[in-house]
Amino acid sequence: MKKRSLLVRFLKWRLKNVNDKQFIYIVAILIGVVSGIAAVVIRNTTHLISTIVQSYTFDKYQNILYVIYPTIGILIAILFIKYIIKRPVRDGIPNVLYCISRNNGQINRHNMFSSIITSAFTVGFGGSVGLEGPTVATGAALGSNIGRLFHLNYKQITLLIGCACASGMAAIFKAPIAAIVFALEVIMLDLTMWSLVPLLLSTCTAVLTSYFFLGMDVVYPFHVTRGFVLNELPFYILLGVLTGLLAVYFTKSFVYLHERFDKIKNSYNKLLIGGLSLGLLVFFLPSLYGEGYYSVNELMSGDFSSLFENTFYESFKDNFWVFIAAIVLVMMFKSIATSLTFCAGGVGGIFAPALFIGVHAGIFFSKIVQHLGIKDLPVSNFALVGMAGMITGVLHAPLTGVFLIADISGGYQLFVPLIITSTIAYATVKYFVSNSVYTLQLARRKELMTHDKDKNVLSLMRVSRLIEKNFSTIRADQTLGDLVDVITKSKRNLFIVIDKDEYFQGMVKLDDIREIMFQQDKYQTVFVRDLMVVPSVVIQHDESMADVARKYQYSDKFNMVVLKEGKYCGCVSRAQIFSTYRRMLKHFSED
Repeated sequence: MKKRSLLVRFLKWRLKNVNDKQFIYIVAILIGVVSGIAAVVIRNTTHLISTIVQSYTFDKYQNILYVIYPTIGILIAILFIKYIIKRPVRDGIPNVLYCISRNNGQINRHNMFSSIITSAFTVGFGGSVGLEGPTVATGAALGSNIGRLFHLNYKQITLLIGCACASGMAAIFKAPIAAIVFALEVIMLDLTMWSLVPLLLSTCTAVLTSYFFLGMDVVYPFHVTRGFVLNELPFYILLGVLTGLLAVYFTKSFVYLHERFDKIKNSYNKLLIGGLSLGLLVFFLPSLYGEGYYSVNELMSGDFSSLFENTFYESFKDNFWVFIAAIVLVMMFKSIATSLTFCAGGVGGIFAPALFIGVHAGIFFSKIVQHLGIKDLPVSNFALVGMAGMITGVLHAPLTGVFLIADISGGYQLFVPLIITSTIAYATVKYFVSNSVYTLQLARRKELMTHDKDKNVLSLMRVSRLIEKNFSTIRADQTLGDLVDVITKSKRNLFIVIDKDEYFQGMVKLDDIREIMFQQDKYQTVFVRDLMVVPSVVIQHDESMADVARKYQYSDKFNMVVLKEGKYCGCVSRAQIFSTYRRMLKHFSED
């Protein structure tokens, strides 16, 4: 009670002394600090677990324990979720998008720590996913719950969630510009002065926090030894096509495996099938283990030994075509390994897998062009640009791809090829797949927010909140006289016909009975069932507002009946929808 009283007194003080804008700025800085600390904790915890796990390996047997390590890590995550959290820990960024779209920005409190623990064990034991998604999800949960603690409204909480997502990404990648672009492009936060200043404050604070604990080195140290040459333009375009097609493969394989595993009802069967399959992949292709940042940095520096370390084909590493085959296998099976990690019950993100595939794609492409004698291409440059193309294709976010790679590598001298490859990759993937991995399921359920304010406002409106219940009801077996009696007491011109169990049967319009309603000789001989009409269009209580708006668009009706499993709930009027829409649109358009 004392804590509650203290909070109430603080809120009263805040309302008197600090206006909303100033308070949002202060909270944005707070979110930057806590998101930065969360990123440090998740990375260091994962690194510690991975170091301990990998200290128990048998080099002579090609790390046979890698077959079971991923299953153990995912099992620990599953047990933690089942017996400690006792609630599902959903995929990070899709869950954030869902909570913004359909749950008024409310994210469960356990998400402030559950993603950290489960992803650390998943990735530390070799799960082939990244830590970015869980970090962003943790930040979003912190933003949501801090906003709710201070009794902020939906618009303010949504802004704080965006700030927290950007802060989490800025801290883990040390990339503030890319993080802001990510919040605008993927989290779909509007770019207004209302949102820009808090974003800047939170991301800068998060990066400074990360610098304090992890140092100022970039994630992928990269030195441009050869800048962009104009005659290499066609090859960067082709690389964009290649990464776009790989992104299509990544998305489709991800969806396909999830659909197959959804048919397996027992979670432990999913664990055994997915975990052991993943373990076999890691056994044959050890570079698939975990995030793969170490492997990526080695490849970027021109050291390709990570492709062959502790493998039975290590003695063939000097053969060019074996090298190409190894790159292709790793590149193609990374998508499968990532999907299996999620399908088995692991928790993680897809940023790291996308970067991993992208660097392999760039090396593969440039090496093939060189070997065929077509052009001597800078392999490291194409490896770097390949990451941008792959991130763009998987996330459907070209600006995020460009700024992320430029930020985390220091490769701003390659800005032009980064833009070219990312744009081509985006155009390629969009031709085959309309939604990213993040948004595909939400789009199918029509729960996805977009940058279109009209659609966003409609997605936030609920049929249940617009129902008007002041329409009079009557039974079909009642007479015209009974109906006239109801009409005299009603202020509406529409009367709903239901049975004794409140199942909807039809409606009577006042305009349709004006001619006979004063003919008293028919009061006992004409029944409501003779006067009612059955509407061609009704609304279901759980129907999306986009569908409701579409029904009104193609009809001349002013009121529509709302049903729940056939029972009458009330009516939704065109005027009520329009006035609510205008009010919400005005609210969201204000800076």
